[in-house]
Amino acid sequence: MSLTKILEAHRPQFSSYEQLYKHFHLNPELSNQEVETAATIVAHLRKISPDFDIRSEIGGHGVAAVLRNGPGPTVLSRADMDALPVEERTGLAYSSTKRAVDVHGREQPVMHACGHDMHITCLLAYAELMVSARQHWRGTIVLVFQPAEERGTGAQSMVDDGLYDAARHNVPIPDVVFSGHVVPARAGVIGIRPGTMASSCDNLRVTFHGRGGHASMPERLVDPIVMASSAVLRLQTLVSREVHPSEHAVVTCASFMSGTAAENVVADDAIITIDMRANNQSTRQKLNDGVLRIVQAESAASNAVAPPTIVPTRSFPVTVNDAAVTARVGEAFREHFGAGDQSYVADFPRLSFSEDFCILATAVERPSLLFAYGCTAPDKVDKAQREGTLDESIPGNHSSIFAPQIHPTMQVGIDAYGASALAWLANDWVQ
Repeated sequence: MSLTKILEAHRPQFSSYEQLYKHFHLNPELSNQEVETAATIVAHLRKISPDFDIRSEIGGHGVAAVLRNGPGPTVLSRADMDALPVEERTGLAYSSTKRAVDVHGREQPVMHACGHDMHITCLLAYAELMVSARQHWRGTIVLVFQPAEERGTGAQSMVDDGLYDAARHNVPIPDVVFSGHVVPARAGVIGIRPGTMASSCDNLRVTFHGRGGHASMPERLVDPIVMASSAVLRLQTLVSREVHPSEHAVVTCASFMSGTAAENVVADDAIITIDMRANNQSTRQKLNDGVLRIVQAESAASNAVAPPTIVPTRSFPVTVNDAAVTARVGEAFREHFGAGDQSYVADFPRLSFSEDFCILATAVERPSLLFAYGCTAPDKVDKAQREGTLDESIPGNHSSIFAPQIHPTMQVGIDAYGASALAWLANDWVQ
C-alpha cells in the first residue's frame, strides 16, 4: 500500500486535535516549567493506547513514549514543548493571557510564539495514526516530547538524565531521529535539504567593568558605556571583514544595559548580550574567537578596572541533515506531497534559527533529519509577494503576532511525521 493510502486511511479526525492545539496555545509554559503540558501529553497518550510505554520527568519535564510493533527498525520522532516570555498580540479567540515567574524571579507574559504547540499536537496525532495503522508497519516508534528547547538545554538534559541508559529510562536507541518545525512560509509547503538545515547559536553575556561617577568629571571615570559601545561597533566587522562572503554568519548585540535614569550618573558597569550564528563549525569557532578577542581588547584599550566578565548563556549545535536519510525521506515526501513550490521543496532554504534536537541523535551516533513546514495563510503570502513585503508583513517565529494557520499546517505536520517514519517502517514501501 502506498504511503498516501496509509496516511489517508489512518489519519485521525482533525476536530479533536484542533481543540487540543488551542488548549496548548492557551496554556503555554516557559522552559523547564512544562509541568501541565507534560501531564496533558501523558494523559492523551494513555487515551490513544494502553500499549505505549511511557516515561516521564526525563531531564526535567521531558516525556518519552515507546510503541513496539514487532521486529524492525526504531524511529524516534521529537517535538519541543516550551513557550517564550512574549506577550501575545494576535487577537485570536484562543490567545494566551498566561503569566509566569522566570528563572530570574521576574513575572513575564508567556506565549507559544515559536509554534511548539503545533509540534506537540502533530506528534500526538501521529501517535494515533501509527497505532491505527499498525498492520502496515513493523518495528518500534519512540516519541520524545522535549523541554527547554528555547534555552538549548532540553535535548542534552534528557540524554544526561539517562534517556537511553538501561538503568534509567531505557528508551531504545533509534536507527534514525526526526523532528519538524513550523516556519513563516506558505501553509501546505514542506521542505528538507541535505547538509546544514539550521545554524548554530552561541550566546554570551559580557560585562565591561569601568569606574563610574559624575558626568561632569570625565577625567575621574573609566566610562563603561564608551567601552561597551566601541566593542559593539567593532563586533560588526567580524562578519563583514573576517568571514568569507559565501558563508552565512551573523553576530548580533541584542541588548545593552548600563546605569539608571539619572542623566548625570555614569555607572560602573555596562552589559551587552551577544548572539552568534553560523552554518559550519569552522565559522562558528572563528566568530567565537573573534568576539572574545574584541571584547577583551576593547576592555584593555579603555583601561578597564578589570577584564570583562564573559558568561556563556545558550549554545545550539549546527543542525545537519544526513544525506542518506534526506534522500530516503525526500522520496517519501515527493510521493506523498508531490513536488513543487507550493508542496514539497527538496532544496528548502537553510533556517537561520537554531535547534538542539540533533543531540538526541549525535549522543548515540545516529543520523537525523529536520523538516520545515509552512504555517502562513496562502492568501497572506500571495498578497505580500505581490507587494514585495514578505519580510515586513509576514510575522516570523518569536513575534508577538505569530499565529500559524491551523489548516492545512496541522495535516502537513502529521503527514510529515508519518511519512518519515513509514519510510523506515512500512511493510511494503520501496524507495
